[in-house]
Amino acid sequence: MAAADELAFHEFEEASSLLAETPDAATTSGSGQLSPQGHVAVAVDSGGSYGAEEEGEESDRTALLQEKPQPGLWTFGYYQSFFDVDTSQVLDRIKGSLLPRPGHNFVRHHLRNRPDLYGPFWICATLAFVLAVTGNLTLVLAQRRDPSIHYSPQFHKVTVASVTIYCYVWLVPLALWGFLRWRKCVRERVGPYTFLETVCVYGYSLFVFIPTVVLWLIPVPWLQWLFGALALALSAASLVFTLWPVVREDTRLVAAVLLSTVVLLHALLATGCKFYFFQPLPLAPPLQATSLPPHLLLPPTPRSQVT
Repeated sequence: MAAADELAFHEFEEASSLLAETPDAATTSGSGQLSPQGHVAVAVDSGGSYGAEEEGEESDRTALLQEKPQPGLWTFGYYQSFFDVDTSQVLDRIKGSLLPRPGHNFVRHHLRNRPDLYGPFWICATLAFVLAVTGNLTLVLAQRRDPSIHYSPQFHKVTVASVTIYCYVWLVPLALWGFLRWRKCVRERVGPYTFLETVCVYGYSLFVFIPTVVLWLIPVPWLQWLFGALALALSAASLVFTLWPVVREDTRLVAAVLLSTVVLLHALLATGCKFYFFQPLPLAPPLQATSLPPHLLLPPTPRSQVT
């Protein structure tokens, strides 16, 4: 009960008289403080300040716990953030790469300063696997149509496809990023994307070739080239529309040469895969009758005489 009496509010004669004279006076939680009107505000501290201090200490502890040290470059934790994406984000970025349009920047509208390596990694792996499998299936189907075609499983195509795709997605963006960084030093207005953003743009731009490679199983040459041209146009347009806001501040010559080089390298990748993985098989050599030398010929058997 004593503790309850200490925490209870008490009325003071001076405070009552002051409040009676000025009923609009403001009160505060601390004693001896001046109100905005210049009057003395009197209140009994009931321990509320201690609770506020405890809440402040707890918030400070929470902030310290949230401030985790950044992982090093050679640790898995450093690269974990680049794979921290969900399915909806990956599908949205794939959709953005399949439907390029002028004025729609893939980096600003889809990446939003959060590039990932999950989508480009699996897109490249899927494309390399599909290239190798469909290349072998094309040869199997050709052998069924023409038995004179000689076929043997070509497992080395998996390695060739993987090395080609991954080198293209990493080395070409590296060269492009380095060139844009150099141009930024020459012209202050040119602001390049980060290296991971450039890799992410190239990785997602290759998704359109996955269904195209499957459609190349159709044994119609002009239809294969039509599908390849459409896929190349969509993929190259996605790269050009994304890079144009960066290079348009540069000179016209540099912008034209850079974008032409990007499209040319993309076309070389597509046509190289078409010729290498879907090349016609050589015909099996026909069997030739060989004549034995005279000394290996068997002597004629004598005819049986009729007795």
